[in-house]
Amino acid sequence: MIAYHFPPLAGGSGILRTVGFARHLPACGWQPLVLSPSAGAYAQRDDAQLAQAGAPATVRRTLALDAARHLAIAGRYPRCLALPDRWSSWWLSAVPAGLRMIREYRPDAIWSTYPIATAHLIAITLQKLSGLPWIADQRDPMLDDSDPLAPYPPEARLRRVHAWIEQRIAARSAAIVCTTPGAIAAHQRRWAQVARARFQLIENGYDDDGYEPGDGDARTGQRGRFQLLHSGVIYPSERDPQALFQALARLRQDGVLHARNFQLVLRATGHDAWLASLLVKYGILDLVRLEPLQPHGAALREMQAADGLLLLQAANCNAQIPAKLYEYLRCRRPILALTDLAGDSAATLRHCGIDTIGQLASSSDCAHALLRFLALARQGRAPLASPAAVSLQSRQARSNALAHLLDQVSHRRSA
Repeated sequence: MIAYHFPPLAGGSGILRTVGFARHLPACGWQPLVLSPSAGAYAQRDDAQLAQAGAPATVRRTLALDAARHLAIAGRYPRCLALPDRWSSWWLSAVPAGLRMIREYRPDAIWSTYPIATAHLIAITLQKLSGLPWIADQRDPMLDDSDPLAPYPPEARLRRVHAWIEQRIAARSAAIVCTTPGAIAAHQRRWAQVARARFQLIENGYDDDGYEPGDGDARTGQRGRFQLLHSGVIYPSERDPQALFQALARLRQDGVLHARNFQLVLRATGHDAWLASLLVKYGILDLVRLEPLQPHGAALREMQAADGLLLLQAANCNAQIPAKLYEYLRCRRPILALTDLAGDSAATLRHCGIDTIGQLASSSDCAHALLRFLALARQGRAPLASPAAVSLQSRQARSNALAHLLDQVSHRRSA
């Protein structure tokens, strides 16, 4: 398992995905061997999550330099040192270490996860040298050309490198795993030559660790002030909250919302300075509170204690689902989703019986959806996912799916 996102790196849903697989695969008959960068590659570190991987996981770490921190002079570094990403130096140490692991443990398959793209480069090399079947885990799209005026990545040279890696995935991988139906559809449009059977859907999920027992249905509305929580990063493009802020300003001006009956908490946004300027612009400093990053366990408990949970996802991410959605479902708290009704996030919520959804791009729709949500939640009538629907989103269930896929690709190789 080749993964940049692995403890002691702090923050990021990709860590939880890899750790969850490493933790649960042994119960499915698969022993995880993890190849990851040395701790110095990470600017922010937290050792607490390492224990969650469990004792069965064998972890090998190799040197990886962050071009922006370790190779820069006066804050600048040659762009070639950051292709396909700032940790490209990891390839130099990881390939020899991976070959030693292959000789020592004789594994049956290789799995790598993007982002970071260097993890796929390492897997491409090891697959070519060993002949082992390779599963490419595509958590995010490497390319997005849906908008010709704003292609991703925006830099032409980086797009060419990502396109080459995608070509190698199409040519050499035994299976391509995506986390949403929209991502599979996007890959199939670009890779018409790849058999549909090679694409597999294994979504993100949740682990039961860290949650308080039971749920907090009875707590909604008991406080005089309704607390709506968004937990996690708010990207300026992909989760722009300005339509929501405009709606809050209008509802505040109309006397519907005020600091005594409503508060929006934005936890660990990653863009506090930008958001703080917007709160001043819209005059809603008394309605919205910015809070810093906290340990994952504390974040889960805060979600369970909130009166409602806010999900933001713009239409340009219709083929993506925020990983926090699955933790939100597990918390069994009312969810307000401001997204695009045609996107995968909205579809997943509707499939779980949740219809408190509004259009993030429309200030008036944000206001309408928020007022409906508040009324339902305060009355204890906001829809929640059933326990059966929630259990299907667990990381144990996702690991079962990955183990089944590993069984298939290793069987094809032995046959």
